[in-house]
Amino acid sequence: MNEVLRSSTMPAGSRPARLGFLGVGWIGRHRMEAILSSGAGEAVVIADASPEMVEEARRIAPAAKVVDGFDELLRHELDGIVIATPSAQHAAQSIQALEAGFAVFCQKPLSRNAREVEAVVDAARKADRLLGVDLSYRHTQGMEHIHTLLQNGELGSVYAVDLVFHNAYGPDKPWFYDKQLSGGGCVMDLGIHLADLALWALDFPQVEKVSSQLFHQGRRISGQAAEVEDFATATIELSMGTVLRLTCSWRLQAGTDAIIGASFYGTGGGAEMRNVSGSFYDFVAERFQGTSRAPLSEPPEAWGGRAAVDWARRLQSGGRFDPACSEYTAAAAVIDQIYSAA
Repeated sequence: MNEVLRSSTMPAGSRPARLGFLGVGWIGRHRMEAILSSGAGEAVVIADASPEMVEEARRIAPAAKVVDGFDELLRHELDGIVIATPSAQHAAQSIQALEAGFAVFCQKPLSRNAREVEAVVDAARKADRLLGVDLSYRHTQGMEHIHTLLQNGELGSVYAVDLVFHNAYGPDKPWFYDKQLSGGGCVMDLGIHLADLALWALDFPQVEKVSSQLFHQGRRISGQAAEVEDFATATIELSMGTVLRLTCSWRLQAGTDAIIGASFYGTGGGAEMRNVSGSFYDFVAERFQGTSRAPLSEPPEAWGGRAAVDWARRLQSGGRFDPACSEYTAAAAVIDQIYSAA
């Protein structure tokens, strides 16, 4: 590692982390704005193939330098890189950045399968660099409350979990529908959030068995089909006997923009986070006891950029490799099993 990169990744103290942003479409710009607004990071350099996206990003970070591509971005003195590119590029770009001495915050999915995710985690471990993934729903107030209830055993023995994410629109970028670039359809895009939420909330138990069904435009397909799925359902059995039921879709004709929820049922009660009136952003969380319910959280809440801000603050404080990032491999392995079981 050359001395410039070595010095740029030393603990940064109270100064903002010096960051490069690779990919500044809508999601990349939103995470940039959240980090910059928090004061935890500053945008030093930006790279994106679209001049229009770069121009939008410059409105948020007018002092940032614009470069032609990833290789040029890597030549700058930075503490970390935020990656928001098509899924097929995530693993290689993350590994390249980590091996160059930079911390990485990457859009989900971290890669297209568990083998690639494990390679990224290994690269972070070897480089001793902080690795984060934008699994943003963990950071909603509702899921934080539910996580606490579960960790404290307040719901008793949890035996059933219902997970749902229906998106009435589907992605607007062509690469999402190219399996080589995306790795899969709605399971890869939305199911990763659901699998991660459940495993994280339950403290990452062992997965014993997975069964699944995938559909493309109403027709059953296998996990090896050339088409990407737009509807999927899976049953995931865990080692302690808990059953997860996961369902997700693009363009489901459900009469609303989105249906998103995570419900946990135990011998001592239940808890649920769900979206409100079809919103992608507004969530309510409640605790159930018999036929009664009590609120845990209510909208409005600005949660979308919290995963990125958390990573940037940890980096700002000198954070290095966190062994907890092996959790990313566990969630990716469930996605692999959903595809292989179909």
